[in-house]
Amino acid sequence: MRGQLPGTPPDTRRRLLLTGWFSFLHGEATAGDVLALDRVRDVLGRAGVAHDVAWSPGFRPGALHLADVRPENYSHLVFVCGPLHGPRIEELHRTFAHCVRIAVGTSVIAPDGPAVTGFHRVLARDAADIPPGRDLAARAPALPPPPVVGVVLTHGQHEYGRQRRHDQVAEQVTRWLLAKDCARLELDTRLDVRDWRLCATPAQLEAVLTRLDLVVTDRLHGLVLALRAGVPALAVDPVEGGAKVTAQARACGWPALVPAEALDEARLDRWWHWCLTSGRVAAGERAAEFREGVVADGADRLLEALRTPVDGRAG
Repeated sequence: MRGQLPGTPPDTRRRLLLTGWFSFLHGEATAGDVLALDRVRDVLGRAGVAHDVAWSPGFRPGALHLADVRPENYSHLVFVCGPLHGPRIEELHRTFAHCVRIAVGTSVIAPDGPAVTGFHRVLARDAADIPPGRDLAARAPALPPPPVVGVVLTHGQHEYGRQRRHDQVAEQVTRWLLAKDCARLELDTRLDVRDWRLCATPAQLEAVLTRLDLVVTDRLHGLVLALRAGVPALAVDPVEGGAKVTAQARACGWPALVPAEALDEARLDRWWHWCLTSGRVAAGERAAEFREGVVADGADRLLEALRTPVDGRAG
């Protein structure tokens, strides 16, 4: 992406450094900020303008960080998105004092503050004296959507005593999920009419499940409700030796099950791939079976049990 910046002498090779709140050690990288950066990079790339991006080491450990940057290698510094406010932006002005400094897609809160006045040009997103402009993220390049994955885990079920592997399973599964390119959505089958973060009715939870591509769960009802919604479930039985999750997977004829004692990334990866390919059709078939009542359940046998005389005490 070598190119000439507007206004630079033709015989001088110059380079631009892109920064933002995503560059600071204790800053934050929001989806909007990174999409705004993508929009700027797309414009610069199409124009053939050479540029680097400075990332926070907390967000992109292996990338270029401000602490590693040699300011003399750059002729221009661009600050992308977010509010122009605070000592960290002021420090950029001092560190890159020799550079042409431009802010783009930013909010101007205090126009006379040093964080703002330190820029040679401010192409503001919003400020008191100008009409607001659209955020840069709106025109960022389109992104291929990764799968949306509901995660339904439990740390309870102490009735299983020494066979419990719930904490170990949750730790391994969530660490594995961190490396997956997916949109993760933590869910709970517990209903609550007082907590806005939880569903209040089964229909509300089902409305969420039907919009997912996959459910990863170590709960019996995480498995059943996913299949009821026609969504493949990657189930892990958190009880050593197998318990109700294994039994339910067998009852539903669902193969994507990993025992706690055999939990590893290779098995998780294999069932992940199956669930997102062949498993989609299989989950649809299970949902149809549930609706049509192909397999009898306990409720089907309840009336018969009620009509049957019982002799003696219950065992």
